Amino acid sequence: MQHPPVRVERRPVDEAESRRANGPDWDRYADEYQSTHGEFLGDAGFVWGPEGLTEAVAGVLGPLEGRDVLEVGSGAGQCSRWIRTQGGRAVGLDLSHRQLQHARRLDLSTGVSVPSVLGTATALPFAAASFDVVFSSFGALQFVSDIDVAVAETARVLRPGGRFAFSITHPTRWMFPDDPGEAGLVASQSYWDRTPYVEVDDATGLVSYVEHHRTLGDWVSLLAHAGFVLTDLLEPEWPEHHDRVWGGWSATRGRFTPGTAIFGADLLRPAGA
Repeated sequence: MQHPPVRVERRPVDEAESRRANGPDWDRYADEYQSTHGEFLGDAGFVWGPEGLTEAVAGVLGPLEGRDVLEVGSGAGQCSRWIRTQGGRAVGLDLSHRQLQHARRLDLSTGVSVPSVLGTATALPFAAASFDVVFSSFGALQFVSDIDVAVAETARVLRPGGRFAFSITHPTRWMFPDDPGEAGLVASQSYWDRTPYVEVDDATGLVSYVEHHRTLGDWVSLLAHAGFVLTDLLEPEWPEHHDRVWGGWSATRGRFTPGTAIFGADLLRPAGA
C-alpha cells in the first residue's frame, strides 16, 4: 500500500478532528493491516498485543460463558469471535467501515458471526447496563481525545460489578522514537508531555492520523473517577524466540522495555452515582 506523504506534528487535537482523521485512516489501512497481521491475530483468536499474550493465558476478562460482552475498536472482530467460541455473547463496535467489512468476511469463513456496528467510543449506541464486560484490545482508546467521555460511556453501558479491560501502547513508550531498532531505546522526549502525535497529509493539509498519550497515573485516575477499581495491570514480557516486528515493537526493544500495558478494572458504582 502506498501511503501519502505526511508531516508529523505535536499539537492539541480535539475529538471531532481526531475522529475525522482516524476513521478514514483505518479505512485506508484495513486491508494492509489484516493481510499483514491476520495470521498472527487468528480469525477467531484473542491476542492482547504484539508480544502475543492471549486472553486464554491472561484471563483478564474473567468468566465469559453466558456473559454479554462489548468490544470497542473491534476491527475484524477476531477477539469477539474467540469470546463467542467460549460461550460469551460478544458484540463489536468500530469507527472503520472497512474493518467491519473484514469482520463480515471472517464471519462467513469461520461460521462464527459477531454482530458489529459502526460507532465511536464516546457515544456507544447501547442502552445503559447492557453488558457484563467491555474490552478493547489496542482498539479505540488511544485514538480518542475525549477519553473521560469514553470511559464514562463504558461505565454507563456496564452493569454494576461489570468488567472493563483494555490494552494500549505502554505509556513509557512515548519517551522513545517509534523505531524497532536500537534507536528506539534512546529516550528523546518527556514522559509527561501529553501533546498528541499528529500526522498531516502534505497534499491536502488535513490531519490524517492522531494518537493521544496518557500516563499510567492518568489512566488510574480516569478509571477511579468513573467508578472503577483497578484490579490488574499487566506488562507482558517479550517472549524468547519471538522474532516478529510490528511497527515499533520488536525483540530488540522488547527485551529491555515494556511495549504493552493491559488494564483490568471492575465497576463498583454506576457513573454519576
